[in-house]
Amino acid sequence: MTFPWLEFAGLMLAFGINAVIPGADFAMVLRQSVAHDRRAALFTSAGIATSILVHGTYTLLGVGVIVGQSLLLFNILKWLGAAYLVWLAIQALRSPPPQPPSELDAAQARRGDMAAFALGFLTNLLNPKAVLFFLALFTSLVSIHTPGEVKVIYVGSMSLMLFAWFALVSFFFTTPSVRQGFFRVGRWFNRVTGITFLALAVRVALAQQR
Repeated sequence: MTFPWLEFAGLMLAFGINAVIPGADFAMVLRQSVAHDRRAALFTSAGIATSILVHGTYTLLGVGVIVGQSLLLFNILKWLGAAYLVWLAIQALRSPPPQPPSELDAAQARRGDMAAFALGFLTNLLNPKAVLFFLALFTSLVSIHTPGEVKVIYVGSMSLMLFAWFALVSFFFTTPSVRQGFFRVGRWFNRVTGITFLALAVRVALAQQR
């Protein structure tokens, strides 16, 4: 079997372009980087990347087609995603201004690794546009004759690419000079991120099936 490199390149290019466009995932990794630390941001990035495996799996199994064509299922996912983003917005708006972490904060962060992972995982998983995006991506760019094992490689590669991108974002926003800039704006950082999550919640709530 010859690996379809041209198809793979087209798929990864389309996915990569979509990945770097700022959205809820980017806002979450940014917030984790500034409000917590690099460790929290990386675990959040891992959660986001893992959710891609879920999206890819149900798409390959055909479940994504059912969700994409069922108005009821799509709306359930849409309102769950919007509610989750509103909850994130409230948490951001109620949080104290970000401050340089102490040794105690670092110890608490290590205990919160799975919480950070879950934040990233749910942020991406509950995005109804991800369902439609994967359906469009695989139906338009992947041949029906492509073997199942190759499609699994595609999904795994997309997950690794997304983690690599958000790992870079995490490293950039946790550099001391960048973090100090955010610390100086204090509570305004929480207000901006909170409003951003609210705006994204509205965007998700207004999402329509295609």
